[in-house]
Order: sequence, then structure tokens, then C-alpha cells
Amino acid sequence: MLKSAMLLAAEGETHNPIIPDISELILGIVAFLILLFILKKYVVPRFEAAYEERAQKIEGGIEKAEKAQAEAEAALAQYKAQLAEARSEAAKIRDDARLEAEQIKAELRADAEAESQRIVAQGQAQLQAQKAQIIAELRADMGRNAVELASRIVGESLEDEARRRGTVDRFLAELDTAGAAGGAGK
Repeated sequence: MLKSAMLLAAEGETHNPIIPDISELILGIVAFLILLFILKKYVVPRFEAAYEERAQKIEGGIEKAEKAQAEAEAALAQYKAQLAEARSEAAKIRDDARLEAEQIKAELRADAEAESQRIVAQGQAQLQAQKAQIIAELRADMGRNAVELASRIVGESLEDEARRRGTVDRFLAELDTAGAAGGAGK
């Protein structure tokens, strides 16, 4: 260290350490210009090409993203339209089912009413048949009772069947006319 300080002391009195020598300055400028030339000729075009490529990739990515977003929006709109159509169709089906249920209920009600009327009519017919049978049985019983009563009263026996029937028929006819006249008078 001492040696370098002495060497500087011997040389240094005329030379300022802050200001470089002219030869160093020229050499530095030439090296800087060569470096600048090499950078401009070889490095900068590669950076510009990489920058341009990167910019195109980004723009292409943006375009793809915009296209994908547009497709997604179109698919969403189509989905919403299909969903609305499906809801509308479901509502229509529900309304049709409700209407069909009402029609079926009305048909079943009409069928039940018709069946009820048929059963009532059948019951009335059975009642009429039973009434006619009971009336016939009562007439026969009344006829026998009347003949028996008449034979006791008259004291003679009515053996002849034809006479017996004629007497019973007359008696019943008189009862019918008396019942009809009494019913009409009331």
C-alpha cells in the first residue's frame, strides 16, 4: 500500500483523480458506441420481436377471451330461453292436467249420478213389482176370506169354482169402485 501511495504521490501532483485521461475517455466512448451498435443491431430487434410476439399473444388471448365470453353469453341466453320455454310448457301441462282432471271428475260425477238414477229406477221397479205381488196376494187372501165369510153368513157352501171366482171378482170390483169414489171424495 505504501508503494502505491508513493507512486501516486510522484505522479499525482499534476493529475486530478476525478477527471479521467483523454485516452481512457476516448476508449470508453468507442467501447460505448460499439456496445450501443451491437445492442441496436442484434439485441434490440430480438427484444422488439419478443415484445411484438408477446403483444400478439396477449391480443390473441384477449380476442379468444372475448369470443369465449360472447359464446358463453349466447349459451346463457339460449339456456335462459330454453328454461323459460320449459317453464311455460310445464305450466301448460299443469293447466291441461288440471282441466283434464276437472273433466274426469265431471264425467265420474255424471256416471255416478246416472248409476244412482238407474239404481233408484231399478228399486222403484222392484217396489212396483213387490206391490203388485202383494196386492195380488192380498186380493187372493181377501177373496178366500170373503168366500169363507160369505159361506158362513149365507150358510151354504159355494163349491163351484166358477161361482166362487165370479163372486170374488164382483166383490173386489165393488171394493175398487168404493175405494176410488172414497179417494176422489176426500
